[in-house]
Amino acid sequence: MLAYVLKRLLLMVPTLLGVLLITFAVVQFVPGGPVEQYLAEARAGTGAGGGGGAEGGGFSYRGGQGVDPKRIEQIKALYGFDKPPHERFVQMLKQFARFDLGTSFFQNKAVSQLIVEKLPVSISLGLWTFFISYLVAVPLGVAKAVRAGSRFDLVTTLLVLVGYAIPGFVLGVVLLVVFGGQLQWFPLRGLTSSNWAELSWGARMVDYLWHITLPVTAMVLGSFAVTAMLTKNAFLEEIRKQYVVTARAKGLGENQVLWKHVFRNALIPIITGFPAAFIGAFFTGSLLIETLFSLDGLGLLSYESVIRRDYPVVLGTLYLFTLIGLVTKLVSDLCYVWVDPRVKFD
Repeated sequence: MLAYVLKRLLLMVPTLLGVLLITFAVVQFVPGGPVEQYLAEARAGTGAGGGGGAEGGGFSYRGGQGVDPKRIEQIKALYGFDKPPHERFVQMLKQFARFDLGTSFFQNKAVSQLIVEKLPVSISLGLWTFFISYLVAVPLGVAKAVRAGSRFDLVTTLLVLVGYAIPGFVLGVVLLVVFGGQLQWFPLRGLTSSNWAELSWGARMVDYLWHITLPVTAMVLGSFAVTAMLTKNAFLEEIRKQYVVTARAKGLGENQVLWKHVFRNALIPIITGFPAAFIGAFFTGSLLIETLFSLDGLGLLSYESVIRRDYPVVLGTLYLFTLIGLVTKLVSDLCYVWVDPRVKFD
């Protein structure tokens, strides 16, 4: 087992380097880099016209009419584009090795600080979605397996598939129009009210839950379908096995057979997915849901960073999330051994 873990840890290094190298190479070919964005914003601020731009990822700038070439070179030096791409890539790797994710070009903040600032929104959405999904999906899947083929199974399958088929942002629009606009039962934006700091702790909790209801509902209805159907199929597979027939032949009650024997084995694929789902609840953001409900989280941060060519944020978050994803996959694999000792990686 130790040899397997060491091998997986060593394989993470070339995988991480490959992801960063491919992304960095693609960045070099994307038109309209940070220098161009800077000049465009400067023109917008001063009212100057012209369709200008500058070197984005290492290629020549063609549209800098009316801009002093020395000024362009100063901006390139400010962003580090005065160095060749391979030097910038090596420098980036040295920073990442120290877990220094760099500084945003346009927000003048460390990338790590930006992630910490956006995390509360993504944690709120992710954790509520994670816990509600599992608390609903697992019991529902068990009930569907026990009543397989019944009217309850057919009706719940139809409802689950309908919820899965409706995109989250479409459902979010419907919820906003009906419950936020027409009925005005829930707020239209934000996680808290403007006077949240003045409220008591009980009132703060109620206000927070009041704001989070619609976005979490929009995310949950489509996310628990896979878990519910996976739970059902896992239980059906276990119920048909010989040890269940033997347990029933020995006179064990149906509840005892189901919860003592079947439940433990059927939940193996569900439990092993817990680490990835739980960690993902912290570091994933839904761009469309965050935009729709005016929630400033990691999803919106990633989107704005790509649009503004804020490369330190793009590459820094990619490095961090890829590293976390690789470690989480290893933990998920190790959970197989913890849940089922019969599994051997040798």
